[in-house]
Amino acid sequence: MRALLVVNPRATSTTPAGRDVLAHALASELKLDVLQTAYRGHAAEATAEAVAAGIELVVALGGDGTVNEVVNGLVRHRTRADGSGIDVTPADAGTPALAVVPGGSANVFARALGMPRDPVEATGAILAALEARRSRLVGLGRADDRWFTFNAGLGWDADVVAAVERARADGREASPGRYFRTAFSEYVRQRRNPPSMTVEIPGAAPVEDVRMAFVSNTDPWTYLNGRAVRTNPGASFSGGLALFALRHLGLPTIAHTLTHLLAREGNPHGRNVLRQDAVPLVRIRSAEPLALQLDGDHLGSRTDVEFVSVPDVLRVVV
Repeated sequence: MRALLVVNPRATSTTPAGRDVLAHALASELKLDVLQTAYRGHAAEATAEAVAAGIELVVALGGDGTVNEVVNGLVRHRTRADGSGIDVTPADAGTPALAVVPGGSANVFARALGMPRDPVEATGAILAALEARRSRLVGLGRADDRWFTFNAGLGWDADVVAAVERARADGREASPGRYFRTAFSEYVRQRRNPPSMTVEIPGAAPVEDVRMAFVSNTDPWTYLNGRAVRTNPGASFSGGLALFALRHLGLPTIAHTLTHLLAREGNPHGRNVLRQDAVPLVRIRSAEPLALQLDGDHLGSRTDVEFVSVPDVLRVVV
């Protein structure tokens, strides 16, 4: 099988020695090429080129940002844009597949798939799945022309992502502690001047004056120091998108909500909580531009975003 190993050398837990060990293990069973990414968007470009050249498997070694780029490269060749919108051919047994070796800090997508957290163990699991010809189809979310695998957001969480990206550009580590401190400071800022969003889902009246909105493609929404943060425990890769939103940012609401988000089973609810675990589409509008993030990648600001669920669009070796 022809395969491409895409490595992000800047990923939190990826080292040259670890990369070489994993590449050697994969090359023992695959006809393997190795690419180290050098700039933002490199993984998506290289994956799309490899698929066009007939590659059958792309292995992503890195964090969720690397996985997101590889996924966008994999799906690109089956996506068609015309005057009626964007159409994509569903995946099948012959579609080039994705495999993920976790090399970042959270690795939400890999963990939601049930992959081992240790890169060596994950590589062994991939090789075992390939030998057994085992894979599964998963659905993705799409916002504008960009695909996402596990979560997206407009406003608060995207502002956190943007701030952490700036810190990383200055050479500071994107640690769980930094995310927590940044999340708190952004919450304080937004509580003083809360955004106002309108949320629309099919079959329901628009909800106005929403202050915080998350969109998920699976459960959990993310991980914090190994603990699952669960906004929509009923979400799954095969059930459409999930919406979690808050109508108020007061301390009682936030404290009550956090208690549910960090509970083992999770089940966030309350009079200020707006939640749907399986919808085909979520549209979020705002009079002022708000930051947008997909899979932890800041994509600038928007005033109107439509998040769409596309089922069975990605084949994953697990």
